[in-house]
Amino acid sequence: METHVEGETVRVGHTGREQFYDARGYGHPVDGELSLSRVETAHLLYRGDIDSVDGMGFREFLATEDGLASRFLVYKDLRDRGFYLTPAREAWVDDPDGIDFVVYPRGDGPWDDTVAYRVRVVAERDPVPAADLGDVVLAVVDEESELTYLETSRPEVSGTAAEPPEHGTDAVLLDDRAVVWEPPERLHAAAFYGQPLDDDRTAVQLSLVEGAYLAAQGVLSFPGGRESVLELGRDAEGDRFDRRLAVYTALRTSGVVPKTGFKFGAEFRTYADISSVEELGHSERLVRVLPTDHTFAPRDLSLDIRLAHGVRKEMVFAFTDGIGHEPDASADVEWLSVQRLTP
Repeated sequence: METHVEGETVRVGHTGREQFYDARGYGHPVDGELSLSRVETAHLLYRGDIDSVDGMGFREFLATEDGLASRFLVYKDLRDRGFYLTPAREAWVDDPDGIDFVVYPRGDGPWDDTVAYRVRVVAERDPVPAADLGDVVLAVVDEESELTYLETSRPEVSGTAAEPPEHGTDAVLLDDRAVVWEPPERLHAAAFYGQPLDDDRTAVQLSLVEGAYLAAQGVLSFPGGRESVLELGRDAEGDRFDRRLAVYTALRTSGVVPKTGFKFGAEFRTYADISSVEELGHSERLVRVLPTDHTFAPRDLSLDIRLAHGVRKEMVFAFTDGIGHEPDASADVEWLSVQRLTP
């Protein structure tokens, strides 16, 4: 069969469409012939379905383009798992930007209007901007050529947590926290703010983000006003405090209860539904707070996801610049969920 390279594609003779596209979902038909991507061509060379391309066999062809070897590993793996997939190119698939492959559900192919996964191939040392994620599967090729699939999505953040208790409760700052010496019953028992000092709840200790949020709601009143809480938080954490406060506010505004995630290596653990602290279940998510221009290293992503999976929680990243940390701050926070995937 006559095959030759034309720019970024490989053209196959008239018999190629029936043999490769119609029967097995390779390539893209053009003017009665078939255009193959380089990764598809490499796979057909590897299988022995094509003898050579412009005199090159599989080994020589695999070295003709940077990154082709990594894409080949992912393409081969997904084919071995029983999927048809199409390289992401203009006129080949819808919305090809930011991905390498469109993968179809098992039993479907490029002639069907269905998509199982949109896949982007990265090496373990490649930087991955957070803005490029969501509705995409990262296929990470590590230094030993093993593959890890990470599914990213934009989750809904909502819950049914109780509203804050009555307004006008006095609070003070003590070291790096806030304290309410005569707390209303609902402050901790129903709304799950802070940590009681003892079983009799003679006092409730709160984090600075809790204190700043409740001061903004008018629930707590500090001798130095809310600004004294913000100043102490910013002195301790810098811009990170504003980012955490923006995310905390967005979660509470959405009916979700955030509590410290320190023991899990995250900023928050979250509870979507709380009727009372006495009947408290397990938290569902870990939340890590990051600036909007954050760029991930795949290795760090893998570490966070492994940690969350180990404690049976979903890993969610919250991106914000910490601007507008009032009750409407949810508009300034973008959410990203990342989980391991076995295609």
